[in-house]
Amino acid sequence: DNSLYIHRAEPTMSTAEVILSLLRPDRHYTPLEAKVLDMALILHMEHGGGNNSTFTTHVVTSSGTDTYSAVAAALASLKGPKHGGANVKVYYMFEDLKKHVKDWEDEDALEDYLEKLLDKQAFDKKGLIYGMGHAVYTISDPRQQILHGAVKKLAFAEGHNDEFDLYERVERLAPKVIGRKRKIYKGVAANVDFYSGLLYSLLDIPCELYTPLFATARITGWSAHRLEELINCGKIIRPAYMSISENKEYVDLKDR
Repeated sequence: DNSLYIHRAEPTMSTAEVILSLLRPDRHYTPLEAKVLDMALILHMEHGGGNNSTFTTHVVTSSGTDTYSAVAAALASLKGPKHGGANVKVYYMFEDLKKHVKDWEDEDALEDYLEKLLDKQAFDKKGLIYGMGHAVYTISDPRQQILHGAVKKLAFAEGHNDEFDLYERVERLAPKVIGRKRKIYKGVAANVDFYSGLLYSLLDIPCELYTPLFATARITGWSAHRLEELINCGKIIRPAYMSISENKEYVDLKDR
């Protein structure tokens, strides 16, 4: 069927170039667009064995299952909005912010919106400022620092200076607001998801592909960790679990 013609990727094309080429009808992209997307994919490839999806890979691999099942389990973990789906949440959070804050330079209005996020009065009412904070990186996320500069170049090159400035403003204000509203015992800073959603939007990539792109990169790391588990370990991983609930007298079903 000629209507289903698929372009064959050139051997010298990077993964980012193949993605942009497939997503765009005219197959045109700039070297800067390809370079920044390639950088984002590299930054997302691996992140230690403690993150949710990679730990899932280790646990499932230790059961003796096959590669496809281990990767499927990791994908299910990555799908969650607190993990691989976080950049989608960041993007939609900013879209909601733009509807409620007309002057993007009004820092009082921005802080008011951020406080409403934490008070569960704005956006998805979950009490979270998406893209802020990380379980390990409390001072700064080195991946975010690298991506920040690259996305800034792309945003300014494509005339999205105001939007990038808004992201930077929120990045600066959010820790102050969180510090006022929450009792935190460690630092809080923007993580890699804060700017990756903006990057994908600048590249006209549909939101539905944000998490799959993350997975495209992270599968490299999962594969490495699966090999490590297969080579170095032989026992099934069984995390210790201790219930802290109080003992209760059994109540017959009819009396409940």
